[in-house]
Amino acid sequence: MTAYTTPLPRAALATRLAFLAAGFVMAAWAPLIPFAKAQVGATEGVFGLLLLCLGLGSIVAMPLTGYLSARTGARPMILLGGYGLVALLPLLVLAPTVTLLALALAVFGAALGTIDVAMNVHAAEVESRAGRPLMSGFHAMWSVGGILGAGGVTAMLWIGVTPLVAAISASLLALAMMAVATPRFMRRAAGEPPKLALPRGPVLVLAALAAITFLVEGAVLDWGALLIVARDLMEPAGAGLGYMLFSVAMTVARLTGDRIVARLGQRLVLFLGGLTAIAGIALTLMPGLIGVAMLGFVLIGLGCANLVPVLFSLAARQPGMAPGLAVAAVTTTGYAGILLGPAMVGFMAEVSSLAMAFVCLGLLMLAFPALARRIT
Repeated sequence: MTAYTTPLPRAALATRLAFLAAGFVMAAWAPLIPFAKAQVGATEGVFGLLLLCLGLGSIVAMPLTGYLSARTGARPMILLGGYGLVALLPLLVLAPTVTLLALALAVFGAALGTIDVAMNVHAAEVESRAGRPLMSGFHAMWSVGGILGAGGVTAMLWIGVTPLVAAISASLLALAMMAVATPRFMRRAAGEPPKLALPRGPVLVLAALAAITFLVEGAVLDWGALLIVARDLMEPAGAGLGYMLFSVAMTVARLTGDRIVARLGQRLVLFLGGLTAIAGIALTLMPGLIGVAMLGFVLIGLGCANLVPVLFSLAARQPGMAPGLAVAAVTTTGYAGILLGPAMVGFMAEVSSLAMAFVCLGLLMLAFPALARRIT
C-alpha cells in the first residue's frame, strides 16, 4: 500500500480546488473567444480549425499524463497543468496572428488535458483513502468553477473591462486557488514505470461509456438550443434556457452525488442515471410543449451528472491497468466524444433530422442500464 504523509482533509481540499480552478479557467475562455477571433481576423472556418488545436493538444497530453502520474504521482502533473492554464489564458487574448493563436491553443489544451487526467487520478486516490464516495463532489467543483468562470468574465466584459484585463483577472483568481491547493496535494515516492498498454476488457467498456456520456453532454451544449428552435418551442433568443437548466441540474446532482452513490451504490446510480437521461431526451422531443422540453433538459442533466464520476472511480479500481493509465484512457476517449460528437450529430441531422439524432443519443444511453451490472 502506498504511504501518504498529507492528511486526508487537506488532500481532499486540494483536489476540490484543482477541479474548481480547472473548470473556472476553461469556462473563462468561452466569453473571450469572440475577442480572440477578432484579434487574429480569422474566418469562421479558420477559427473552427483553431479550436480543434485545443482539443488535439488535450488528447496528445492525456495518455502521457496518465503514464507519468502512474509513475511519479499525480501532484507534479496537476501543478504543471494548473499553473500552465493560469499562464496561458491571457496569451490567448494577446496572440496577434493565427499561427501564434493555434500554438497557444494547443499548449492550453495540453495543460487542460494534463490537469484533467492528473486531478482525476488524485481524486481516485483520495477517495480510496477515505473509503467512501467522493468523486461526484470533486466533479461538482468543476461545474461550479464553470459557472463562476463564464459568469464572472461575462460580467466584467459587460461593464466595459477589456478582454485582456478580464483574462488576467481570471488567471489571478485561478492562481490563488492553485496556490492554496499546492502544499496540500498528496506526495508519494516514484514507483516502477507502468507498462504501457492499450485499454482492454473493463477499461475499454468504461472508456466507451464515458464517450457516450460526453457525447450526450456535448450534443446538449452545441445542439440543444437548435433543437428547441427547430421544433418551434421557443424563439432563438431564449433557446439557451435548455442548456442553462441542464447545467444547473447537473451541478446540483453532483453536489449531492456522493451521498446518492453511498446510499444507492454505483450499479444503481449507473442504471437509474442512464434511464433518467433517456427519459429526458424523450421529453425534449415531445411536440409543442416547452415546459415538458425544459423538464427534459433537467432530467438529462440529473441523469448524466454522476455517470462520469462513477466511471472514473471504477477505472481507478480495476486491476488490469495502472490507475493513472486507466483514468487517462477513460478521459481521452471521453474527450474524443466531446470533440467528435457534435459533428456526428450534425451529420445525422443532415441525413435525417435533428430530432432523430437525439433519438439515437437516447439509444446509445441504453448501454448504461444494460451494462451497469457487468461493469460494477
